[in-house]
Amino acid sequence: MSVLKNRSTLRWLVPLAAAVTVVGGGAAIGTFAANAEPALPPRSAAQLLVDLQTARLDGLSGTVVQRADLGLPPLAGLAGGDAALLTGTHTLRVWYSGPDRQRVALLDTLGERDVIRSGRDVWTWDSKANTATHRTLPESTGRAAEGALPVTPKDAAEQALAAVDPSTLVTTGRSATVAGRDAYELVLTPRDEASLVHQVRIAIDATEHVPLRFEVLADGADRPAFEVAFTQVDYRRPDADQFTFNPPPGVKVTEETAERPGPKAGAQLKDGKPDAQRPGAEDAGLRTVGTGWTTVLVARTGAADVARTPAGDAAKPGPADGPDAAQALDLLNGLPKVSGDWGSGRLFAGKLFSVLLTDDGRVLAGLVTPERLYQAARG
Repeated sequence: MSVLKNRSTLRWLVPLAAAVTVVGGGAAIGTFAANAEPALPPRSAAQLLVDLQTARLDGLSGTVVQRADLGLPPLAGLAGGDAALLTGTHTLRVWYSGPDRQRVALLDTLGERDVIRSGRDVWTWDSKANTATHRTLPESTGRAAEGALPVTPKDAAEQALAAVDPSTLVTTGRSATVAGRDAYELVLTPRDEASLVHQVRIAIDATEHVPLRFEVLADGADRPAFEVAFTQVDYRRPDADQFTFNPPPGVKVTEETAERPGPKAGAQLKDGKPDAQRPGAEDAGLRTVGTGWTTVLVARTGAADVARTPAGDAAKPGPADGPDAAQALDLLNGLPKVSGDWGSGRLFAGKLFSVLLTDDGRVLAGLVTPERLYQAARG
């Protein structure tokens, strides 16, 4: 399988990659590799790009660690599920044996969550909740089912490399040792100063040409705000029984109907263009402004959907909304108020992205400075 032709998404493993595709709290986290730089034959950035495009991966298993320090408020923890991966450190075990044999296990102190694909069968299992979900994918469409199973830094690298255009400076970095493997480093640097991304660094196995580590550095920072990397990797094809799931006794199993892959508003291609960039896409409430690393995603929620008090704050939820809704609204109301010739609203400024919530019912977000959001809001 060509490494750069598996277009499986990263929504389950690395939610941040969705933000990279658009273009593109705690203490500061460190890098995974601390060993001395290995002596490797020189390779140019162009050669490393060719290595990635021509690499073949038949099998793989290993341990992946993801760390994120994006400067998010506690709101991210309220969302649960995938959003929990946006903060802190997480350990995953991965197995790969082709586009239709994949498994990812998210490990934590309270249990394990698995996603297993074997042919057309996809299982998700939550040991803590003692539940499992099974769905049967439609007949093969010639590509992996969207969102079926993301795998490792390779997927994150694909997302970032899709953003390589004249707005990106592509260079090489220092050699490194990742998961006991010698690796080259490919560095992507946005040219537009409005981008909050300082650099994206991809460590590439010197022999197998597979991405072993993916790091995103915020502007002005010398440590990654986000990174995902192997700590152990084995390129042998895993045994077939790794992709067979038999529900343990007492597990509640839910059968789901798989949707046939197809275009989705604001995300998929139609007539060669994303829906968000086609005429009439604004009718769906979603559009993009700009290109490259400084693309801004604009969504309109509609003023009628956002109840506000005369003070401009979000209305307090009723009893049926629950404590989480109340806490979320308290956090939103705690965001700084901003205003200008574009209007008024509230701003969240993270390390890698900014989000503007306008009082007229718009949400603007991007890997950009607040000033770039204000420009888009003005338009």
